[in-house]
Amino acid sequence: MNDLVAETLTVALGGQAVLAGVSARFRPGEVTAIVGPNGAGKSTLLACLAGLRRPDDGRVSLGIEPILTLSHRERARRIGFLPQTPEVAWAVDVETLVGLGRTPHSGARGLSDADHAAVQAALVRTRMTGLAHRDVLTLSGGERARALLARVLAGEPSWLLADEPLAGLDPGHQLDTVDLMRAFAVEHGHGVVMTLHDLGVALRLADRVLVLRDGALIADAAPLDALTPAVLKQAYGVEAVIVPGAAGPLIELIGRADG
Repeated sequence: MNDLVAETLTVALGGQAVLAGVSARFRPGEVTAIVGPNGAGKSTLLACLAGLRRPDDGRVSLGIEPILTLSHRERARRIGFLPQTPEVAWAVDVETLVGLGRTPHSGARGLSDADHAAVQAALVRTRMTGLAHRDVLTLSGGERARALLARVLAGEPSWLLADEPLAGLDPGHQLDTVDLMRAFAVEHGHGVVMTLHDLGVALRLADRVLVLRDGALIADAAPLDALTPAVLKQAYGVEAVIVPGAAGPLIELIGRADG
């Protein structure tokens, strides 16, 4: 499977730089977390990687192919995108919603046996089989988030790009989603890129962490090398230390950095 490559991405809104020449290479089989304070450019970078936003300068490539030269259908087959605040505006059951993830494969001809099998597999992976016939508008926020993740997985993409996929989930389902993301990358050899606010999750879940500040990339390394006290001070203006935890290293915030 091909690498997903960002080359000197620049995006400006209202004369303000949202991304300032960001370059990074994302590899299959890895989970990459993008972190940074509010307004750092995380969601904009993810949208550029998915081909949903055209940068003012620079480009994104999947292998040797610029992402924006791919048809919408081909891009949707290769890249599954889970937005931060997805909306469901129509009353359908969960299984029907998840089936929409097969649209890049099935088109308008209806779902084949293979499509139905992919839908069922996605429901199982997200633990949504018991809610398959529920109206999606009656679900809790966390249940709806899992249904929308199942829709993305039903498309069997090679890349999963997720904007804050743990938001709104209770701790148990956060752990389930973390395990699912790891399996998607490590066991199946696919690529996962996600934005996160929870630095502890990034530290334990990711193979690699990118840290953004004011649209610039200030760290790109393994979690313990990217989320150092010095980087956290630069990115967030906080004093922090890395401490041992029962499940691995933890970030302990001490307070705001002086100055």
